[in-house]
This record gives sequence, structure tokens and C-alpha cells, in this order.
Amino acid sequence: MKLIRSAVILSAIVVVPAAQADVLGFGASIGYWDSDLSGKAAKGGDRVNVENELDLSNNTEANLSAFLEHPVPLLPNVRLSYVKVDQTGRGELSSGYDNIPAGAQVDSSLDWRQTDLTFYYEVLDNWVNLDLGLTARDLDAELEVVDVAGLTSSKTEVDAVIPMGYAAARFDLPLTGVSVGVNGNVISYDGDSVYDYDVYGQYAVAGFQLRAGYREMAVDYEDGNDRLDIDIGGPFASVGFSF
Repeated sequence: MKLIRSAVILSAIVVVPAAQADVLGFGASIGYWDSDLSGKAAKGGDRVNVENELDLSNNTEANLSAFLEHPVPLLPNVRLSYVKVDQTGRGELSSGYDNIPAGAQVDSSLDWRQTDLTFYYEVLDNWVNLDLGLTARDLDAELEVVDVAGLTSSKTEVDAVIPMGYAAARFDLPLTGVSVGVNGNVISYDGDSVYDYDVYGQYAVAGFQLRAGYREMAVDYEDGNDRLDIDIGGPFASVGFSF
């Protein structure tokens, strides 16, 4: 797997600072992501436009995350997050795809499961907060296209564990509970690339947090004869707590 080899490169460029949280901390959140899908999928030499030909649309999208921070020197903090995206649609193929002929009416579904395990360090922890680290992303995505008339079908699948660089910054407005921030994961290596970022505004009071913003995720990844080159983006909202 080409991206796995890039873990060595990421390890070399990410600096491991000594800064840590002063006390033990824990937090979790749950959110909804209202996103649109664009791009292409490929199987062998065949390609299909997931937006224009398959007409995929939002069905179910959920986001869960939790983190643990501690004062132990050198040991990284830990963040775990999960994203679920289910999209369905009916469209018409402009050209043949796998064993489905051009002009066929097709039903399609995208089943996307993504789990991130992130190890990070707090570089800054005051009204300006900065975290740096590494993410291991377990990506399991399946695009199924079914010929309505012929009842033939095709599956395009990506199943990989992808190492990524991680950075998060937050800027607090003192005495207001209001903050703005950005989170991101990224890697690019040997023709494959994955990036994922969100920008947000947040209001926190008594440990509870309300957050809203925009998230975009782009994946250009080849797994054998299957390839996904797609972009998922849109607004999100979440509620969480931390202490």
C-alpha cells in the first residue's frame, strides 16, 4: 500500500514537542454533516461521474468523536473519531461502467465508514491552542451501481489504513465562551492523496459546547483496479462536552 510507506516521511517531519496538558481532560461530541458528493469512481479503465451520472444524494451522515488529554510528559494525547456517510441515487450512465452498458438506468449507493485514531501533542494551550500529531485512518468505502433493467451490478471498493498528518488550531475570545478554529488531516504520496479539514465557530459554557461550520473531505485513492477520486463537503453542526 503506497500511502502506508509515507508514514516514515510523516514521522520525520512532525516534531514531537514536550508540551502537554496541565490536568487530565476528556471530551466527546456528536454531530450531523449535510454534505454533497462530487467526483469520479473508476474500475479498471471505466469511469463514472458520481454526481452527474449517478445522482447520489444525502441519506445518513453522522460524526462522533472523543479525546483524552493527560499531563504525562512525552506520551501523546489521544483522539478517536468516526464518520458515516450513506448516499443513494438513480441516474443514467453516459458510458459503460464495468459490466453495465452505456445508457443504462442505474440505482447507486455509497457506503462510507471512516475511523480515525489520532495521537497528538499540545504545542500551545492558552487563548491560542495548537495541536500537532499523526492520524491512522481506517477507510472502508463501497460504491455499488445496479442496472435497473438488466439487474447486473458493479462494486467499487476502497479498504485501507492511511497515515496522515494532523493539525488543529483554536482561537478563544477571552471571557465570552466564543472561539473559532480549524482542524485538518492530510497526506499526498505517489499519485494518491487524502485531505480532510473543517472550519468552525463554537460557543462553550459550563463544559458544554455547540459548534457549527463547514467540512470538506477529498480522496484520490487507488486500491487495486478500483479508484475513488471524490469530494464530500458541506455544513455541519455538533454538540459536545469537555472537562
